[in-house]
Amino acid sequence: MADKLTAVKGMNDILPAESAGWEWLEQQLRDLMAVYGYRNMRTPIVEPTALFVRGLGEVTDIVEKEMYSFEDRLNGEALTLRPENTAGVVRAVAEHAMLYDGGKRLYYMGPMFRHERPQRGRYRQFHQFGAEALGFSGPDVDAELILMACDLWAKLGLTGVRLEINSLGQPAERLAHREALIAYLSANQDQLDEDARRRLHSNPLRILDTKNPSMQALVNAAPRLMDHLGEASLAHFNGLRQILDANGVAYTVNPRLVRGMDYYNLSVFEFVTDQLGSQGTVCAGGRYDGLIGQIGGKPAPAVGWALGMERILELLKAAALLPAPAPVDVYAVVPTAAAWPVVAQVVRGLRASGLRVLMHSAAQDGLGSMKSQFKRADGSGARYALVFGEDELAAGHVSVKSLRRDAQAGAAAQRQLPIDNVSGWAHELRH
Repeated sequence: MADKLTAVKGMNDILPAESAGWEWLEQQLRDLMAVYGYRNMRTPIVEPTALFVRGLGEVTDIVEKEMYSFEDRLNGEALTLRPENTAGVVRAVAEHAMLYDGGKRLYYMGPMFRHERPQRGRYRQFHQFGAEALGFSGPDVDAELILMACDLWAKLGLTGVRLEINSLGQPAERLAHREALIAYLSANQDQLDEDARRRLHSNPLRILDTKNPSMQALVNAAPRLMDHLGEASLAHFNGLRQILDANGVAYTVNPRLVRGMDYYNLSVFEFVTDQLGSQGTVCAGGRYDGLIGQIGGKPAPAVGWALGMERILELLKAAALLPAPAPVDVYAVVPTAAAWPVVAQVVRGLRASGLRVLMHSAAQDGLGSMKSQFKRADGSGARYALVFGEDELAAGHVSVKSLRRDAQAGAAAQRQLPIDNVSGWAHELRH
């Protein structure tokens, strides 16, 4: 016997019992996007490596440590499994000149890939849902995306999700803050851990996001980017806050909030929870006005967010908010193989009428007894069993047996219905 193959570590199968929750969540998200006027976009899973190096930043953790990159054996092209999808959306928008007639509101969903240590809520293949608004410069759209996420938590029934916001200003303001930050950290270099020393001159802003407890006092006293913001950046940030305040959205201004990608400017935000251990961020995003021009498109403003599907599902599951999968309506009991042609015809007519029908099929040991078939019918959750016995078929009928008598008040436990008029009685089984 050949060795048993298993999935790659950190890349998980989503089995039928779980996928019903995924489908439900995906539909809630699609419905939310529809009421906000956002349209679906789908980009390739594989992109040129240069897209992420140039877009995310060469010294970010994602590019330095986590990307699945490889060389195309046919043409030597450097390719990468997408670790996030904002860069891919921006690449597609620029490539197809989608902003020629004005801004676009878009959304995506799908698998992303990062080579990191698998843990609860963090996997090597994970799934993101993202909303992106491109071509709009005002804080009203930043607020729109935050309000959209707030509406999602309410729609799903999730509580305990907090909003943190910050402003990263513009490049010149970040440069002034960077110089002040480097000077401060250099003067306290003996308190820096190895990772912070490595980032000191390449990406000092990320040091502020350290999780090292021994460095918290140091970073809390570090120069604040907010103190280096100019009038326009402050006006944008205050405009965002005014809209959130007017809509009763609670938030905390977190001056240490930065993002893992270099393309962000002005507004950044995260929705966090204490219910997922160390993986507390469930949705995050911000403004990235320079990214389109950075990857070769015509410069245009943009803002967006992404949420982790696995983390949202974890929260829904813990709060018992995921609906049970919808059972089939009808289970077709098939005593003999000779009945299959008629069974297939009838169940096809029922399905055409909108009923969910599961037909009993032969296993390795055959069709099984009527008792075992009724047991399967009951276990399927179906409200009715259709019995295609020899006597019924000879008379041109099928027996319909109610499996949920308490839910079928007034319905006969079993009755005969004509095979040649399925559409005539199918509607009775829908109610």
